[in-house]
Amino acid sequence: MVEHLKELYKFRDLLLSLAIRDIKVRYRQTWLGIAWAVLQPLAFMLTFTLVFAKFGKISSDGIPYPVFSYSGLLPWTFFTTAVSMSVASIANHMSLIKKMYFPREVFPLSITLACLVDFLISSMLFVGLALIFKIHISWHWFLLIWPIAIEIMMVVSLGLLLSCANVFFRDVKYIVPVATQLGIFACPIIYSVTAIPENIRPWYMLNPMAVVIDAFRQISLHNQLPSPAYLAAGTVIAGIAVLVSYSVFKRAEGRFADVI
Repeated sequence: MVEHLKELYKFRDLLLSLAIRDIKVRYRQTWLGIAWAVLQPLAFMLTFTLVFAKFGKISSDGIPYPVFSYSGLLPWTFFTTAVSMSVASIANHMSLIKKMYFPREVFPLSITLACLVDFLISSMLFVGLALIFKIHISWHWFLLIWPIAIEIMMVVSLGLLLSCANVFFRDVKYIVPVATQLGIFACPIIYSVTAIPENIRPWYMLNPMAVVIDAFRQISLHNQLPSPAYLAAGTVIAGIAVLVSYSVFKRAEGRFADVI
């Protein structure tokens, strides 16, 4: 694996070029351009506020529901967009894969980098909402690096695994959008983690994205340190997922050209 990582580092310019190309292609010939990175979570925030806060009366732990929901949608949108776009990243470049050799993982990884740029842009709106709703911004915000790192590892692991699986089983690209739509209810986006019964909460928090979203809220909205145990468990699970998925990907990449 160390050799694979060294080889990937040699192709870092290709990785960066693909990421820049993905950003340009995504917003080319669009009137609003990169503003679309903000509009998607913003539209969901407004919908959730109307449906779940006004009509459903769902608790937001004393935080105004617009900023509460957006704090969950921000990492979730990055996760779903990156994973969904990574699925077909190998199959969509079949002609290039057949012509020359380079680390095939550059395709899903470049999409992760491009979506990370969208995430950073959307984060500016979150800062604006925090100021509007008078959420105190403190030094705790620097701790957001930890849950974001966990999320990046999960995105990378799923991007590698699903893009590989999609080469052999094209049903994957149809299953992933459905799974991500259902996943919004399996993660604490609409509701708070405190709504989960305490007896099953430790099992619920084995979901790394639940850990990420809860930690994101604890740090940014409550200025509190999230549970180190949950963060440590999320880090271990995400780390193992990266190692396993990368190993599977490198073992299978030699067959990509034949299957495609």
